Amino acid sequence: MTARSSKAVANRKATDPPANRLLGLLPRADYARLRPHLHRIPLEYRQSLYRANKPIEFVYFIETGVGSLVNTMANGQAAEVGTIGNEGLVGLPIVLGDNRAPTSVYVQVPGAGLRMKAALFGKELARSASMRTVMLHYAHAFFNQVAQSAACNHFHPIDQRCCRWLLMTHDRMQSDEFLLTQEFLAMMLGVQRTGVTAAAGALQRAGLIRYKYGTVTIIDRRALVRRSCECYGVSKKEFDRLLGSPATR
Repeated sequence: MTARSSKAVANRKATDPPANRLLGLLPRADYARLRPHLHRIPLEYRQSLYRANKPIEFVYFIETGVGSLVNTMANGQAAEVGTIGNEGLVGLPIVLGDNRAPTSVYVQVPGAGLRMKAALFGKELARSASMRTVMLHYAHAFFNQVAQSAACNHFHPIDQRCCRWLLMTHDRMQSDEFLLTQEFLAMMLGVQRTGVTAAAGALQRAGLIRYKYGTVTIIDRRALVRRSCECYGVSKKEFDRLLGSPATR
């Protein structure tokens, strides 16, 4: 988390609208019931938010940063299959009536968020049809993101996919500069680190980004959008359709 985004989160007032998109969509009465149980915490790089096949103890509403949904194979190899930022919720199995999953979630881009006990969240969800509607719209949008990513990895070259993931991460931060390790980019793109080095290097030489010591600075966002594949726009359009359009940059 950069100093600027950290300061922005820390300086939020109680009267400010929620930084998390889902919380901002809730009717006032729903949000008022959740609010006493939401506790702001830092989200550190590699922090585990829940583990595969273990009970989910907390749900997280990310404000800045990115959580990574990871599927680990029997041989220990892991693949990133979805990402969660300030548009969503970590703990979707609770929304769907379960308390565990075969996947894990951990923080890949550090930031901050709000944490709530999963059992309490489940009780509040059960008593509010309006809250369930908001959360199920997000579940649908997240499923569409995962499906689009699967098709993207199959059809599109690494440089376009790299642009897409950089744009998705940028959307979730409050700064043009953020931590993004080569390990995470390689996991997101499904390639070796050498492929990441080549793709990031090409974008840097073109003047679109600066990438040094695991830190990305977005220099020309519009050019990144033009260079990205169609999947960034498709996924964003679906999130906006289901959750409403957020404030633009």
